[in-house]
Amino acid sequence: MGFPVTRLRRLRVSQEMRRLVRETELNVGDLIYPVFVTEGEGVTVPVAAMPGINRFSVDTLLRELKGVVEAGIPGIIVFGVPAEKDDYASGAWASEGVVQQAVRTIKEFFPGLLVITDVCLCAYTSHGHCGLVENDRVLNDQTLEILARTAVSHARAGADVVAPSDMMDGRVKAIREALDAAGYQDTAIMAYSAKYASAFYGPFREAADSRPQFGDRRSYQMDPANAAEALLEVALDIEEGADIVMVKPALAYLDVIYRVKERFNRPVAAYNVSGEYSLVKAAAAQGWVDERAVVLEMLTAMKRAGADIILTYFAKDVAGWLNDKRNENIEGKVEP
Repeated sequence: MGFPVTRLRRLRVSQEMRRLVRETELNVGDLIYPVFVTEGEGVTVPVAAMPGINRFSVDTLLRELKGVVEAGIPGIIVFGVPAEKDDYASGAWASEGVVQQAVRTIKEFFPGLLVITDVCLCAYTSHGHCGLVENDRVLNDQTLEILARTAVSHARAGADVVAPSDMMDGRVKAIREALDAAGYQDTAIMAYSAKYASAFYGPFREAADSRPQFGDRRSYQMDPANAAEALLEVALDIEEGADIVMVKPALAYLDVIYRVKERFNRPVAAYNVSGEYSLVKAAAAQGWVDERAVVLEMLTAMKRAGADIILTYFAKDVAGWLNDKRNENIEGKVEP
């Protein structure tokens, strides 16, 4: 029935009523915190383009992770920033590589923390591309062996989940087969299945020192105009053995997150990427937006679209807001 019998405002009349009928609930357990680890000792280097985010050496990262664990955030994703690079990304799979050392140490001090490792070559190659290169062309099949070797080295170090982000065709299959052959059948794969050639990655490339030295990544990352293609990418990754599929970026691709969840009903991750983070931080610094209210609205939208897992640089802040019993049940301040 319509008005006046039906009055939807009855269900909005008080904070208690709004909470009672709320359809989507954002929880600390939904969050994964990205961290950047570099070589050395006593290192904490602020990332200028990402206020509040730093590169850490392993020892200072442990202090950072103490707060992550205490906040109840269930896991992290680790990105390595090596001191040396070469054409073959040899640091990516080295047993004493920066990620491998970090994972072993993290697992020693925080055994209950879920550790995900990014599996890609861009931070380790002298040219900054996500695969091996010949004559300025990124080679797909030759890269698969390197990615698989890297994933196995991460699992051997103690990673719970490996997350290939390179967008080479067939990499999930190559990694799954290599993990199984090495005895790591229980190591899960979270595939960056629908990773777009986005303009929102700029701050990350500063943090990870992974900017390509020539060209761009459009020959392997997806065209932002395409959504149906994302469903094909996800289907192939699931067929090859992906346990979790990811859409990246998140905010400009909520429709893709929704389609993926509706079509496959598998665990879906959304990456709230560096550009999305930095834009909010910059606007909040000018007093143009309420940071807490904007961030919670953004992340709730991602979860409402279908994301089960949200990778976000805001994870520590969000955990504090969600855990704070004095914040009026997270409604925040909104304009009338």
